[in-house]
Amino acid sequence: MRPADTAAWQRQTGWRETLRVYREPRVAAMLFLGFSAGLPFALVAGTLAAWLTTDGVSMSAVGMFAWVGILYAFKFAWAPLVDHLPVPLFGRLGRRRGWMLLAQLGVAGALLGMSLLRPAVDTLELAVLALLVALFSATQDIAIDAWRIESAATEEQGAMAAAYQLGYRIALLVAGAGALVIGGAWSWPLAYQAMAALMGVGMVTVCLVAEPAVGRAGTATVNPLQQPVTWVQHAVVEPFSDFFARNGRNALLILLFIGIYRISDMVLGVMANPFYLSIGFTALEIAGYAKTVGFAAVIGGAGLGGVAVARYGLGGPLVFGAVILALTNLSFAGLALAGASVPVLVLTICADNVAQGFSGTVFIAYLSGLTNVSYTATQYALFTSLMVLPGKVLSGFSGIVVDQVGWLNFFVYAALTGLPAIYLATRVDRWFAGEVRR
Repeated sequence: MRPADTAAWQRQTGWRETLRVYREPRVAAMLFLGFSAGLPFALVAGTLAAWLTTDGVSMSAVGMFAWVGILYAFKFAWAPLVDHLPVPLFGRLGRRRGWMLLAQLGVAGALLGMSLLRPAVDTLELAVLALLVALFSATQDIAIDAWRIESAATEEQGAMAAAYQLGYRIALLVAGAGALVIGGAWSWPLAYQAMAALMGVGMVTVCLVAEPAVGRAGTATVNPLQQPVTWVQHAVVEPFSDFFARNGRNALLILLFIGIYRISDMVLGVMANPFYLSIGFTALEIAGYAKTVGFAAVIGGAGLGGVAVARYGLGGPLVFGAVILALTNLSFAGLALAGASVPVLVLTICADNVAQGFSGTVFIAYLSGLTNVSYTATQYALFTSLMVLPGKVLSGFSGIVVDQVGWLNFFVYAALTGLPAIYLATRVDRWFAGEVRR
């Protein structure tokens, strides 16, 4: 927590001043860096599954490719290397920009390699290259998050996160629907070559932005080969001990809050499409509304979240985000009662996506404020991994709950899973309020 930053948020005087944050060049840069981060994610997930299927790869093998995505959940394991090791080849760009450019070149190279293979014949080689794409992509995420946190004041983090989400969502459309169109109309190798070329957006951005002016005492003087114990102490142990030292008795409470904040969203999210199909909507209808009104709603929610952080600080928006995440789950209960009603479907998708966008922006800003700039990449990677893992584990049981209690009761259950997050968010809100008074 940063009392001085919290007080600064409260000194914001008006909406015009608040909205000016979106005109900052570094906020615009986050749009393009978000695009670069989102592009490879779909290319080793749904888009890759479509290519494998059309090339005749067995369903069991297609399912196993989903394990590639596990790397994203464990990026904290090598975040200390990104945080403290000199960048191979590109050290002159600086620690953050150098790692970003190296990772982007790695993603582009691995995507080009994938385009040269035949999935049904070269399945193992394709899997290795997909793992490399995920590894370089997760490394890029680590470096981008560190650059974002270190490049902007805390009150600008909401806008930075909103711009990042916009770029990320655009990239998911391009790497999803765009690649599917190219793959279907021309060829899948061409689709992956085009996506590799689009990684140039991030490379150009890295070359144009400035390296954060943040000192890291000791990182350049400790050689991990010559002083491995000292390096591990500084790069791995200190980021965790620093977090507990700064937050004292509240440290475990904060980690618990991080782990449960988005559980209600994750518990429901995995079952949304099966639910839509089960009540009579077609896959085309679902995709059409999700890609149009859903996209607009999530971007609108993300933008509102950025404005809310800049205008009101973090406490109130965190509580509001937790509340709407839980309440919008009940909109699915309304759809379950209404049946295959297109207007109700649109309202449900809009409500759900606004809540996701708003809470995502606010929570990213909150996690950014928790980091110490001496260990930015390591601490933030840990926070984001903790944010995902509990929800992913619990969401794996969602289908069992549906089978046992039915759709209507499942949505009530999903909403109730958000109550602990709401309670802890009010605790955080009171904490921020206390810091401002002091």
